[in-house]
Amino acid sequence: QVQLVETGGGLVQAGGSLRLSCAASGRTFSSYAMGWFRQAPGKERDFVTAISASGVSTYYADSVKGRFAISRDNAKNTVFLQMNNLKPEDTAVYYCASSRFPVHTGPEAYDYWGQGTQVTVSS
Repeated sequence: QVQLVETGGGLVQAGGSLRLSCAASGRTFSSYAMGWFRQAPGKERDFVTAISASGVSTYYADSVKGRFAISRDNAKNTVFLQMNNLKPEDTAVYYCASSRFPVHTGPEAYDYWGQGTQVTVSS
C-alpha cells in the first residue's frame, strides 16, 4: 500500500518561507515522478510543481516559478518543496502525489495522494 505523508505546513507572513516534505512508502520511490498540487478554498486543485524520478527534470506552474523549488532524496524516499517569497494567494492545502510514470506527463498521471498540509500566508 502506497502512503504519502506531508509535513511542514503552517502559518507564515507574506514574504516568508516554508519547506514542505513528503515521505513516501509502499512503492519504489526512485521509479516515479513526484508532484505537488494545491487547493485553495472554493477552487479546484491546481498543479504546482513536479520532479522526474531521477530528479534531473523539474516542472513549475508559472505562478510559482522563481519562488518555489522542488527536490527529492531517493535514498530517503522523500520529496521536498521549498517555498520562498510566499504570497497570500499561495494559501491552500498542499498535496504530494506520486505519478504512474518516471516523468511528469500531466495531472491525470498521478495515482497516489497524500492527505494534504495547510499553508496559510498572512498579508
